[in-house]
Amino acid sequence: MAEDFEYADQVPPSFDGKAADAGGFNPGLIVLMLVVGLLLIFLVGNYVLYVYAQKTLPPKKKKPVSKKKMKREKLKQGVSAPGE
Repeated sequence: MAEDFEYADQVPPSFDGKAADAGGFNPGLIVLMLVVGLLLIFLVGNYVLYVYAQKTLPPKKKKPVSKKKMKREKLKQGVSAPGE
């Protein structure tokens, strides 16, 4: 009966510790590399768009200052407002 089992003293490859290491990349490592890669592409893309916008868009127009505010500022500085 012992002669029937040819491979009785050998461990199957699925249970061998060496076979697990030779399987390739760890799936968790692949997901981590994918997430980090996408995040890096997102950040670099935003920076490139920001630099492009700074070069091409015209500067923002300032809001006009009301006459009331101008009068108040001049009074704070000690200069009399015109027409007084």
